[in-house]
Amino acid sequence: MTESNFKLRMMIITALFAAIIGILAQVTIPLPLVPITGQTLAIGLAATILGAKCGTLSVVVYLGLGAIGIPVFAQMSGGLGSLFGPTGGYLVGFIPTAFSIGYYLEKTSFTFINAIIANVIGMFMVLTVGTAWLKIFANLSWTGALMGGFVPFILVGLIKAGLAAWIAISVRNRLKSAGLLYLEDKKAL
Repeated sequence: MTESNFKLRMMIITALFAAIIGILAQVTIPLPLVPITGQTLAIGLAATILGAKCGTLSVVVYLGLGAIGIPVFAQMSGGLGSLFGPTGGYLVGFIPTAFSIGYYLEKTSFTFINAIIANVIGMFMVLTVGTAWLKIFANLSWTGALMGGFVPFILVGLIKAGLAAWIAISVRNRLKSAGLLYLEDKKAL
């Protein structure tokens, strides 16, 4: 496969994962301050399957689509108000989360155990960034921000981290065995 064909395929797959994040964002369980959504599951899938660079790029494309007003964020919302509102920190936190998940896996190996570790680290990262942002933008105390934007999401976050690891490693291995995914040596995708 030529380098230009490889790059084109990576752009298409990156865009596909941006769309998957937008679709899973619509899976929502409403809560008072911050809803539980499928976004973090999708971020884990993208980063675990695609790695640091393309996984992060898929998140940036997703956030860019939402920033210009396309309703891809939770509850069919979009626009800069979503990014700079009280829950915008969770969205912004997706960028370092995707990068850290992919980076961890690239530096270790794409195994189920490493994927769980990477996704749990990512889950705590997005919750930390989102909670700090929530505290500032909603003018909450640290206790209020932690109780409203961190603590209620730990158990669900751990479940989603485990699901993302299991699904993504399974999909990644199947794509590789089918000759559709060779990110490490860029022979084919």
